[in-house]
Parts: sequence; structure tokens; C-alpha cells
Amino acid sequence: MSNMTENQRMQFGRPDLLERDTGARVSSIRPLVIYTIVASVLLIVLGYATIQALDGWARFVVLGGIIMTAIGGMIAVSPERRA
Repeated sequence: MSNMTENQRMQFGRPDLLERDTGARVSSIRPLVIYTIVASVLLIVLGYATIQALDGWARFVVLGGIIMTAIGGMIAVSPERRA
């Protein structure tokens, strides 16, 4: 049996020491499903329009650079990233 003091035991219950819950909290799953479907359709339509508008490999290279920069920015500001 451990000989911990009451203060030592209370340290284990501190909110900043508990594992963070990063999941989405919703009362109903329906709005989340609808949003996912609408966002996916919009992404596909805009992606198709973008590919049709680009004419030449150089523009695809620039678009790839923009996409990679956006992904790098998302990684850099991610709250789960360790310094």
C-alpha cells in the first residue's frame, strides 16, 4: 500500500494532467454527417473545376506548391505537435 499524502493524491486528479479529449462533441450526429457530405461534394466540384481551368504543367507545379505549403502550415500549427 502506498503512503501518499492527500495532496499527492489530489495531484493525480488535476485536469491539466488528464488526457485531453480532442473529439467532436455533438448532441446529434446528423448535422455532422450532412456537413461532411456537403463539404465533400463541394471539394470534388471545386477540385474538378480547378483541374479543368489549369492549362500547362507550370500551373500544376504552382498549385502543388500552394497545397504543400497549406499542409505544412497545418502541421506547424497543430496542437498535437511536439516542439
